[in-house]
Amino acid sequence: IILRAALTLTAAGMAVAQTIAGGPMAVNVTGRDATVVWLVEDRTVTLASAKERRTSPAYRVEKTTFTGLQPGTRYEYNVNGLDSGKGSFQTALQGDGAFDFVVYGDTRTRHDVHARLIRQLLASGKADFVVNTGDQTENANDASLWPHFFESERELLRQSAFYPSLGNHERNSRNYYEFFQQAKPYYSFDWGSAHFSVIDSDLNNIGSNQVERRAFWDDQSRWLEEDLRIHQDSTFRFVVAHHPPMTAVARRQGDNPHMSALMPMFEKFKVSAALFGHDHNYQHYLTNGIHYLVSGGGGAPLYDVDKPAAGVQRVVSVENFIRVHIESKIATVTAISIDGKSIDTFQIQGGQVQGK
Repeated sequence: IILRAALTLTAAGMAVAQTIAGGPMAVNVTGRDATVVWLVEDRTVTLASAKERRTSPAYRVEKTTFTGLQPGTRYEYNVNGLDSGKGSFQTALQGDGAFDFVVYGDTRTRHDVHARLIRQLLASGKADFVVNTGDQTENANDASLWPHFFESERELLRQSAFYPSLGNHERNSRNYYEFFQQAKPYYSFDWGSAHFSVIDSDLNNIGSNQVERRAFWDDQSRWLEEDLRIHQDSTFRFVVAHHPPMTAVARRQGDNPHMSALMPMFEKFKVSAALFGHDHNYQHYLTNGIHYLVSGGGGAPLYDVDKPAAGVQRVVSVENFIRVHIESKIATVTAISIDGKSIDTFQIQGGQVQGK
């Protein structure tokens, strides 16, 4: 099935192919709906002083939403009639079919490393969708930084649905919401037998004072509890956020008490695994039956894993991504380093809390 979006028009009314600066990509994908987004660079703005000269692109976000699609179906599209506008995505499965997804984050710097990681990810096999654990760029408010992200991610975004989360380097930026068509800082989605709850753990940028931050966290926590409660019939439940509740990075231990406070909720509602970024390495813990995974090795400078927390299964200071294959009631999780080596693998039995 080919889905085609209209070409843009010049001021004189002549159709011309758009110059795509980001994407195209499929976001907000469900079994029946999907939004295709691409960024058009209208012009470049130059800023100069006596000591420096900088340029920054001016983006225009183009989008179109398709409804009434068929679940578990791959659709192709072309947004400008050229190879640069081609892409595809699969709508979310319904039922118990097999599927694959990937997890990674913290791609904000070392753009050559980010690009290498994405090439290795693509070489490792198909991914029906991507879960990003945040910090896509160094500063999401700075338009000049986004071309690095979209250039490195181009081939992946053109073939997999994309589900982002907010990191501290997103700075709760309007660009994040516009580029990825997110209406709120937290949301959930279903894919096959799995349910995903994506939350915003970045309290410092969500409000201007402590009262606002506390109110946001209370509202989001109530939403998360209800979201997990009403999805107890899902075979797998995953929670996604940027900041982990525990870490092997000694200097950062105790930094995220608001996330640690959620752990009893994860246990109560039998979360299969919680997925995080923020620390630039790979970490895996099994605590009170819940798997906690950190994949923040997308390109940002690596952090030491010098003091693993309780429940440690594996910690490695290396650029990485995670592949998850779900089939029947088994989720096979494999962490892969930037050189293609498996650094951790384990299975999760759906519908059960793992051994304590």
